[in-house]
Amino acid sequence: MEFLSTLFDNAQQWLFEQLLQPLLFNLGLASYLEDGYTAAGWFLVGCLQILIMVLVIAPLQRWRPVEAVTDRHAIRVDMLYTFIHRLGLFRLALFFSIDPLWDMVVGALRVRGFETWHLDALWPGVTDLGWVSLLIYLVVFDFVAYWIHRGQHQFVWWWRLHALHHSQQQMTMWSDNRNHLLDDLVHDSILVFVAVLIGVAPSQFVAIVAITQLSESLQHANLRLWFGRLGERLWISPRFHRRHHAIGIGHESPAASAAPNTAVKVGEAAPRTRLGGCNFGVLLPWWDMLFGTANFELRYDPTGIRDQVQPNRQGQLRDYGRGFWSQQWRGLLRLLGRA
Repeated sequence: MEFLSTLFDNAQQWLFEQLLQPLLFNLGLASYLEDGYTAAGWFLVGCLQILIMVLVIAPLQRWRPVEAVTDRHAIRVDMLYTFIHRLGLFRLALFFSIDPLWDMVVGALRVRGFETWHLDALWPGVTDLGWVSLLIYLVVFDFVAYWIHRGQHQFVWWWRLHALHHSQQQMTMWSDNRNHLLDDLVHDSILVFVAVLIGVAPSQFVAIVAITQLSESLQHANLRLWFGRLGERLWISPRFHRRHHAIGIGHESPAASAAPNTAVKVGEAAPRTRLGGCNFGVLLPWWDMLFGTANFELRYDPTGIRDQVQPNRQGQLRDYGRGFWSQQWRGLLRLLGRA
């Protein structure tokens, strides 16, 4: 591990010195050198994730696919989302837009006596060990992410944004980052606030994000894979998460007039449902098991949203857009109640 850490540090230093540092000087942004060094680390982590996806997860998808690939355009759009997020472009946009606001808020809290509650200081000599604190923070962030995910499926305004993620009917390892940018903004803002609240070190925060994203890439893969009766209850598998994306099952609950797990029939009017669903966990299924939202049925159902395949009472199907910008625009229209 120490060798890999040293190798990564050397690569980050080289990338910063050879590319980012000269670029920042030429642009007159020398005051951002420290941030540029951090950005080099995020970029390398994203490259490593994509490399693992291509070399490991992609062959698994070809080995045991759930379904045949029929919509390559949709997959290419998902790839664009992945490159934007994993290679740091979205984070760069946040740095110049939202981060100054966050710095102002945190500064105001400090002036009012707010102090960080360092979780790794709970048991000196134990919780402050690097690998122990990383595990603690992983569990804490996963608990927070579970409730964020519940919120995305519970509040109408938030679902109108998050629905874009579920509109992918051709799920692959690239589908994790298919999100509305406003949805990502709310999600990431909450996680940053929690990180400040419990004192997560920047290097550990990068590791937490990297582990989470790579696991989510596997979960969204077009892969017929489950981890067995015990493994399914220890870590979220592609089978477990695909259930969450299943049309009419994973992200809605039946209203009084709809039976649970109602079969989806193309062309028939959709039954009345309400927001809800199952399998909201991000890394660990423990929270779904604890709060009664786990579904361990060994099934691989079609993915998407019911209103994409079943018309409403006016005979209309919802269009979530085919390209990046059309998807973002239609998400805004849904948020405003105009689509």
